[in-house]
Amino acid sequence: MRILHTSDWHIGRTFHGNSTMDALAEVFGALIAQVRENDVDVVIIAGDVFDSATPASPAYTLLGDTLVGLHETGAKVIVTSGNHDSAARLGFQAGLLRDGIHVLTDPEAIARPVTIDDEAGPVHFFGIPYLEPAIVRQHWPEAGLRTQAQTMSHAMGLVRDAMAEREGRSVAIAHCFAAGVDATVGLEREVRQGGLDVVPLEVFDGPDYVALGHIHGRQALSDRVRYAGAPLHYSFGEQHKERGSWIIDLDADGLAEVRWSALPVPRRLVTLTGPLDDILSDENVTAHADDWVCAEYTDTLPQAEPMRRLKERFPYCAMVQHTPAQSTDDASRQSYSARLKTAVTDVERIEAFLEHVRAGQGPTERESELIREVLDDRVIAEALV
Repeated sequence: MRILHTSDWHIGRTFHGNSTMDALAEVFGALIAQVRENDVDVVIIAGDVFDSATPASPAYTLLGDTLVGLHETGAKVIVTSGNHDSAARLGFQAGLLRDGIHVLTDPEAIARPVTIDDEAGPVHFFGIPYLEPAIVRQHWPEAGLRTQAQTMSHAMGLVRDAMAEREGRSVAIAHCFAAGVDATVGLEREVRQGGLDVVPLEVFDGPDYVALGHIHGRQALSDRVRYAGAPLHYSFGEQHKERGSWIIDLDADGLAEVRWSALPVPRRLVTLTGPLDDILSDENVTAHADDWVCAEYTDTLPQAEPMRRLKERFPYCAMVQHTPAQSTDDASRQSYSARLKTAVTDVERIEAFLEHVRAGQGPTERESELIREVLDDRVIAEALV
């Protein structure tokens, strides 16, 4: 059986105010071609299909067209929900889709796989939707789930129990932050609460392959546990990360081979650093006039109308930052600013603020518990909107 692993489509996301729909449509066309040219039997989409819990109608149209295109290749399609998706809205479509397209969003159905046969027998696909502990602990109250790591460990336990009751090979699909990878700062909505919710790699023991989503750059945590990353660049922090999909071959004994299949980049991303006049040089314009440009100008003083000047030379300039050399006098302020910039969780932002206003003293253990409770309440409230 040949499987294609993709994830983190984020349909509907903008890039610095610019629509990505046309670029995504181009990439999805190439993805469909990959499936057809490689005789793929099953396509896995490991969460974050949409960028929002309430996507606009063009996002549904693009998803529908892409799923139909994948189905027409003869491949089966298995979709799970991610932290950006509304599981209820994404799952609502499941009963309306044609045979061979499976949308798995129900936490209580984790132990009920989609089973697809090949000449060597059955392959069981276990879909684990994104599991927010504050929301899903009601399904397993006896488990006492508080963290992402505990919740994913419980879900994988259900998968292994179900595997023991069935003959054949198995594939698990999940959306989480696994140990051993780094998120692109400011991009993936963090599913950790501090460092406690990073999911240990051993949690994924058991299946022949584990298809993960949430991290936007490809990652091989082991031969059998991998992230495919996003099919499109959504941040300048991703500009050097290749876009593509994993193609996995299973034989009668399990995992046989995994290889990378690159996807096209509709418009390259580049960061240009230096004095503004140097960035605006003819040499740079010749090389990058058709690229998305992030300009980090290092002049000591802010320059007049930098974005207007950049746009005149680089039509696709999307971002400009004034990054002068740091002076000793404002080192303390920059330190706090840098912590906020690199913080990827709400907890880390709150901790940075408390340490700043308390002369280095962070939250107490009780305050940390209260912070977690407030953030959990916010997650539940957002999920009910």
